Amino acid sequence: MRSLRVRVTLILGVAIIAAPLSAQTTITLNAPVTQATDTTVRGGTYANTNYSGQPLVTKAHSDMSLVRRALLKFDTQTPIPAGTTIASAKLTVTVKSGGSDASRPIAAYPVLESFQSGEATWNIRKSSVTWSVAGGDLGSAITQAAVGNVAGTSVTFDVTKLVQAAVDGSFGSSRYSRIALVDVGAPSDNSMRTYASSSDTASSQWPRLTVTYGSAATTTSTSTIRVLQYNTHHGGYGTDGVWNIDRLIASAVKTNPDIISFNEVERGDSWSHGYDDLQLFLASIEKQTGRTWYGVFRTGSGASTGIGNAIISKTPILSSSSYLLSDGRAVIHAQIAWNGRTINFFSTHLDANYASNRVTEINELKPYAGTFAENRIVAGDFNSSQGSSEWNDMMQSFVDAWYQAKLNGTAVAYPDNPDGNTRNGRIDFLWTSRGATGLALLASQVFDTRDAAGVQPSDHRPVMAIYSVK
Repeated sequence: MRSLRVRVTLILGVAIIAAPLSAQTTITLNAPVTQATDTTVRGGTYANTNYSGQPLVTKAHSDMSLVRRALLKFDTQTPIPAGTTIASAKLTVTVKSGGSDASRPIAAYPVLESFQSGEATWNIRKSSVTWSVAGGDLGSAITQAAVGNVAGTSVTFDVTKLVQAAVDGSFGSSRYSRIALVDVGAPSDNSMRTYASSSDTASSQWPRLTVTYGSAATTTSTSTIRVLQYNTHHGGYGTDGVWNIDRLIASAVKTNPDIISFNEVERGDSWSHGYDDLQLFLASIEKQTGRTWYGVFRTGSGASTGIGNAIISKTPILSSSSYLLSDGRAVIHAQIAWNGRTINFFSTHLDANYASNRVTEINELKPYAGTFAENRIVAGDFNSSQGSSEWNDMMQSFVDAWYQAKLNGTAVAYPDNPDGNTRNGRIDFLWTSRGATGLALLASQVFDTRDAAGVQPSDHRPVMAIYSVK
């Protein structure tokens, strides 16, 4: 059982600072690995050395073995819709040390090709893929700042034009913002500047990208919200053993959801063939619905790759966080505004083997969810059934949507599944907090996703709750 408990909010995640009805949204991206990665590249005899995990460095020198450039990458693709107007984007880095030159001119350039911080060197941008130009494929300088040598000094670069171009897709299919910091001054023995990287022990000094974007209100006036819970079976492996994300997403789209909890979402592992399932899900659902969707993801272990949970929403996600539970499990949170009301939405997947583990996880989940304002909805694969000790624990603070809809006569399944089983039993749930006075349950439904051959896109069936938001 793990003793580590992590709640990722604000500085440790995507901090979205916005009132539900505001015209613009401001986010700060600096969470290591998930929102920000970085490295230094060095020329000459060090041109094949990767410096990921070390402080960032810039230096101008006549000896190429002493020249360094800092490369940074921020995930502006997940939280910001393609083509969105960027009102402001500021990169801030913190000086750790400097040579005796009192001031150095450091310019920010767009990096035109994607790179992997754990692999990039002066010669390659990722394993076995060289830069077109050694030292990085750079565009024209966007801005420049004078950087002193006093430790602890914060330096800010206005990279609005660069981020706008990235969000517009000007640098290819990836909408990540990639930035190089380069000393453009005269070569000097004393030109070195080191900066805190995303691996620094002081989170307050991590590089951060603060972006203000959008002009439309971030709420919807629709009074009904359709909430879907769906375990994807490792990102879309059907009962025929075939991995097919478009088929999985099509089955979700047919239910006409407004917000979705997905379990068993994979990132960068063998199940996802090295891909990021969240990005594949978003691309597929946007293609199938013709509209923008927003998503957040967290692995169960807290690592950068592996299995986890995701939330995707039709309406912008105002804030997000996550919390590590025991036994390699986690819960992810997203806040949205709907019909003028705040909804705090959670997705989790509890232990598959032991009821005692699930009880422990529920007793961690409930206090965490309780730190957020009403109205609260918890979705997930609980690997337990109605009447179990786990179910009874949840019922103390929440209402099982299917159970309540059944009592109300508004629960719908299909002829050979009248009990609404989502797998071998009814183990996937949508829970409404008992204090959620802004939500009125209208109905719940478990969907038959079989095709003509009896094949399902996942080994689970999706379950939906429909609420009136008042």
